[in-house]
Amino acid sequence: MPDMTLAPRRRPLWRLFIAPALLVIAAAAWSAFWFYAASQVDVTADAWRAREAKSGRVYDCARRSVAGFPFRLEVRCDGASVSLVSQTAEQTATQAPITAKLGEILIVAQVYDPKLLIAEFTAPATISDRSQQPLMMVNWSKARSSVVGLPAVPQRISLVFDDPSIDRVNGSVPAPLARAKHIELHGRLADGSALDRPVVETVLKIEAGSLQEVHPLLAEPFNADVRAMLSGLKDFSPKPWPVRFREIQAAGGHVEIVQSRIAQGDLVAVAAGTLGLTANGRLDGELQMTVAGLEKVIPALGIEKMLDEGVPQATLDRVAPGVKTSDVNNLLGALDRAIPGLGKVVKQNANVGVAAGINALGKEAVLEGKKARAFPLRFVDGAVFLGAVKVAQLPPLF
Repeated sequence: MPDMTLAPRRRPLWRLFIAPALLVIAAAAWSAFWFYAASQVDVTADAWRAREAKSGRVYDCARRSVAGFPFRLEVRCDGASVSLVSQTAEQTATQAPITAKLGEILIVAQVYDPKLLIAEFTAPATISDRSQQPLMMVNWSKARSSVVGLPAVPQRISLVFDDPSIDRVNGSVPAPLARAKHIELHGRLADGSALDRPVVETVLKIEAGSLQEVHPLLAEPFNADVRAMLSGLKDFSPKPWPVRFREIQAAGGHVEIVQSRIAQGDLVAVAAGTLGLTANGRLDGELQMTVAGLEKVIPALGIEKMLDEGVPQATLDRVAPGVKTSDVNNLLGALDRAIPGLGKVVKQNANVGVAAGINALGKEAVLEGKKARAFPLRFVDGAVFLGAVKVAQLPPLF
């Protein structure tokens, strides 16, 4: 029988090109999708700017560009600025806005997860007053934020600054106003919160923060950790802050300080309580405080120096309303005339008297293994009281 050999059956060559062809089609489709998404950046950004403008916050960008192909959208804004109109109780819609300008903002979103936006901000930022004269200079080594949930209702927002500083621009020499090593601010919708009556949970953390021109105590570095719950919001529709605060008050909303801790050297203070708003927009409520090391803070109050140099009327109005500077000076002078040197003794022992008065507040307690005092910090129509002593007057929020 003759030897018969079957020729191998050839496969069609077109099958070899199926995978490359599908890859090319997928790449083309993905490229078309990316460029379409990039083309919508301007539309989305303009819609967001229009929304914010209704809230009195006018954002602008001198030059905007989009990059990041193929998997990211990177929106770069050069010459960014924001103008604030009607954002405080004192500022009206007819007044010129306060403007903040900074060099660059970079916003990054993954194409497959567009609801997560991450932004980086380039320092410095200049804040100008209504006359467009530089008022403050804000600096930082790194600043970034993240937002989850856009373009619908934000579900979570975070803002982080490393080495932030604020200087008052006063001629050629800047004057320091605030410093910190690290600041974090986080906000999110509380679990189970309804969108038509949202409850917002916020967390603020400050590491090695200090404030100048406010009070000697705040000039020394301190750490703060505060967690609060805000209720009374109707929605997240665009509106100026005074309008939003008024709605919160009308709805019976409040801020619940769930927990807070402030530490400065040997001083440690914790507080919790609820603060609301009165009909005229002032804080009202009470915080239960426990403070350890309070007696070591008394010398920093500067009472002795204040008496020696003369008590400013503004200070007396906060601490002892109704008492005049002339009354204090006349009293000290009368003591010196009656018994030479007695006025000086009273000045030098003022801190002792204040410490005794503070120790009479509240009750004894223990905080983190240290002796402490527990007492209420009351807010009455914007006035802040430590026991019976008025220590501050806060401005209205609307």
